Amino acid sequence: MSNKEKSKKETELMEGQVAGTEQTVEPDTAADTESIEADKVQELGEKLAELNDKYLRLYSEYENYRKRTNQEKADLLINGSRDTIKAILPVIDDLERALSAIGEDEGIRLIYNKLIKILEQKGLKAMVAKNEKFDENLHEAVTQIPAPDANQKGLVMDVVEKGYYLNDKVLRYAKVVVAC
Repeated sequence: MSNKEKSKKETELMEGQVAGTEQTVEPDTAADTESIEADKVQELGEKLAELNDKYLRLYSEYENYRKRTNQEKADLLINGSRDTIKAILPVIDDLERALSAIGEDEGIRLIYNKLIKILEQKGLKAMVAKNEKFDENLHEAVTQIPAPDANQKGLVMDVVEKGYYLNDKVLRYAKVVVAC
């Protein structure tokens, strides 16, 4: 064999080996590539699920915060005047005592009615306690007296100081005399 033929045979043999190698290497590389891509897809899926979970938690936390602050604002608007109205209650008590002491003075009655009407618009409501069953959640017992009748046991016989509600919450407990 001549060098030329020898060289040609070697080249063909090498090309065959390279071609064979390429064929055997190519499926392994494709499998590796698919495996790597599958790992990346799985990793990205896990990352997406984690980010989605964080987003949902953050969104829920924000919604709870928004609801809580809205409720606090509403409570503040409704009961913001609570302290002021509570401070005015002794003045109302004094006006009622003045009306009962001096009789029906029209000037004082008009002032009293105007004040009560304004406070009622703000949510103030007087508590009805006389001849009602004593309720420790609404009344404060100042004293007890013997019941004139057995049916009157546990009833409020007299109101020493009126109780008031502000927006259906007790603002001041009624001070009462209870029959025992």
